[in-house]
Amino acid sequence: MAEILPGFGDYQDAMAKDEPWMWHSILSIYLNVGLLDPLDLCERAEAEWKCGRAPLNAVEGFIRQILGWREYVRGLYWWSGPKYAKSNFLNAQNALPDFYWTGETDMACLADALGQTIRHAYTHHIQRLMITGNFALLAGIHPDHVNDWYMSVYADAYEWVELPNTHGMALFADGGVIASKPYAASANYINKMSDYCAGCRYNSKTRTDEDSCPFNTLYWDFLIRHSQRLQGNPRMSLLMKNAIKMPDRERDLIQRRARTVLKSLNIYPTKD
Repeated sequence: MAEILPGFGDYQDAMAKDEPWMWHSILSIYLNVGLLDPLDLCERAEAEWKCGRAPLNAVEGFIRQILGWREYVRGLYWWSGPKYAKSNFLNAQNALPDFYWTGETDMACLADALGQTIRHAYTHHIQRLMITGNFALLAGIHPDHVNDWYMSVYADAYEWVELPNTHGMALFADGGVIASKPYAASANYINKMSDYCAGCRYNSKTRTDEDSCPFNTLYWDFLIRHSQRLQGNPRMSLLMKNAIKMPDRERDLIQRRARTVLKSLNIYPTKD
């Protein structure tokens, strides 16, 4: 509360190479196992704001993570029941690549996030949503494989909290029960929120060149593949129009490059 909370509002979504903790409290492990009381933590944070030791954006962000998100996810899990995990709205069918277990990949952002996961059984929420989750979404990894991985590798993972975040928020496998749009993003987002792209061998500015960042290629391939399915989503309408109106030659280049990228990363349809 004294040292980390004051900067949380400004930097909660930031990512940096070899910086696993940043301005995060790492309290979810103890919250989810029942060793800390969520209301007590919210009241402690509120007290820091009232005393002038932490700004409003930091305290609001901290309380929202617990009261506005953790408790919401818990309620949604029990309301949805067992059928929730069976949905696969985007019909993702690929198997999880081996590098999710080894961290051995040339994509600097994934290598860092996966390496942290292996070493600490922890990464913060943006790394989970916009790096490991986003890549699985773009690459069409089957929800069962992704859900099993998240449950296996994180120390704070319990199904009631992990499943809605992974299945719904990261993969949009529930078709919009928990989130109003897929959280798909290209390398542009990662470059803005981190220092990963500067030292990566892939080019974060292109999408069809040989050294193009896989996030870029797969992002546009994702929009093309799901343009009909998602064109009615009001938060995706402009992107979907761009994907639908894309010249045939450009669309073909992206789709062919996407197939090459998936093959080079040993990502194939699941055999289950």
